[in-house]
Amino acid sequence: MFKGQPKGLYALALANTGERFGYYTMLAIFILFIQAKFGYTPAVAGQIYAIFLACVYFMPFFGGILADKIGYGKCVTIGIGVMFTGYLLLAIPSPATAIGLAMMIGSLLLVSVGTGLFKGNLQVMVGNLYDNPKYSSKRDAAFSLFYMAINIGAMFAPSAATAITNLRLAKAGLAYNGQIPALAHQVLGGGAQAAADFQSLTSGMSGLAGMDPAGAAQYYLDNLSTAYNLGFGVACISLIISMAIYFGFKSWYAGADKTARQAASSDPNVKDLTPAQTKSRMIALIFVFAVVIFFWMAFHQNGSTLTYFARDYTTTEVSGWQRIGFNIWSLALIAISIYTLFGAFQSGTKKGKGICGAVTLALWAGAFLLYKGMDESISLLPQQFQQFNPFYVVALTPVSMALFGALAKKGKEPSAPRKIGLGMYVAACGYLIMTFFSLGLVMPQVMGGARVEPYVLMLTYLVLTFAELLLSPMGISFVSKVAPPKYKGMMMGGWFAATAIGNYLSSIPSMLWDKHPLSMIWGVLLILCLIAGTIMFVMMKRIEGAVKD
Repeated sequence: MFKGQPKGLYALALANTGERFGYYTMLAIFILFIQAKFGYTPAVAGQIYAIFLACVYFMPFFGGILADKIGYGKCVTIGIGVMFTGYLLLAIPSPATAIGLAMMIGSLLLVSVGTGLFKGNLQVMVGNLYDNPKYSSKRDAAFSLFYMAINIGAMFAPSAATAITNLRLAKAGLAYNGQIPALAHQVLGGGAQAAADFQSLTSGMSGLAGMDPAGAAQYYLDNLSTAYNLGFGVACISLIISMAIYFGFKSWYAGADKTARQAASSDPNVKDLTPAQTKSRMIALIFVFAVVIFFWMAFHQNGSTLTYFARDYTTTEVSGWQRIGFNIWSLALIAISIYTLFGAFQSGTKKGKGICGAVTLALWAGAFLLYKGMDESISLLPQQFQQFNPFYVVALTPVSMALFGALAKKGKEPSAPRKIGLGMYVAACGYLIMTFFSLGLVMPQVMGGARVEPYVLMLTYLVLTFAELLLSPMGISFVSKVAPPKYKGMMMGGWFAATAIGNYLSSIPSMLWDKHPLSMIWGVLLILCLIAGTIMFVMMKRIEGAVKD
């Protein structure tokens, strides 16, 4: 799995891990933050969330064009600095006024521009490591490992955001309840029934003792918003760690920071593609980009409608076996144990097998003890469900690599475009689960309405993760391999531009929220995934033919 990979992969992957930890900590609470701070409806908050995601993922297209001219490493360095400034401004508390809104928008723009300079170009550098014939056969495995490293950061992000939120609210004598922020804004708007409901939900909170409803509502919103600001501050710290790794191990990947022009000047044997080959490859990539738009539209419901579902339609407390899913340290030990278990089978010596086997058993024992030490019933925050997707990515990456490695030895491994098509069908299965379990739930939710068990979202995220592993790391690897050398940065940016369009379209289900049955919302996503997967297989011959040119 790790054997034979260049050292530069690990330096670049770990640099990206720190950056993604900060980004996903911010993203886990972003839509909750703007609703709590400004009182936006799910439709408006979902639109802002989608626009931000679209900007974050569209900017790499322009960052790639710039990097093709001035260098990938230079753009990555500038991007880290710009992102840091954006996160720092988000971490500063501001009033819920036009000034506060302008400050937030400016901060989000800086994060978007910085990500555009950083994200795609870092991945181009990873791909450049595998232009060396010595490593070329390991490209797909490398991007699976790189993608796994991204998700290590993402896995811990929701728990970090939750811990900071709970600590800040507890210090103010408050506790989180997903229904309170909307009620608090209604109280400030003069709603009599909202005031009664608000007082009912906050009756046990010492921080609100003696306050009138309006004062209590404002106090709650101010402290919750400040808690989210502190969560954004985590991104600043994680970026500092990323910078230290990126600059500290620069010698490990020095050869990867070369544009096509620089590579040609240093190696006269480098040959460019013919105009016909260039055109054929770019058309194939555009077909792939068009299909993945619909995957990202469906997948990035995790920060909007799936978070709304976690808040409004999933039980707010969990007991029994499901508790282990909400102990991040148990999940971390389980994820590590998957790698040591594979080590027990793959080690070349009996001693190695024995050590890996013993470590695996110890990790399982540790995860079980942490689980047994949990309270019989624990309260949940909506963002905690977002840790399941990255956990599944980290835990299932070695399984995916072993499966495709075994198929490759038999000459039966599907091509990257076929994996993408299959990924769309698997994503459709994820929304089939949501459709089934949403039947009978009343829309919109009312106080005391029916709720589903947490395992529904846990299972949905598992299926969506299977789809993601088929599609995302394979797609990035495919782009790095097929993109014409002159346009590597631009075409990697094109992958993210397709992601951006999908992210923007992810706002459509949010617009339908509270207006249509849940099963219809999930059904729309299910059908779109099926259509996109079918289109991919219809165009398969042309796409695979371009790769062989």
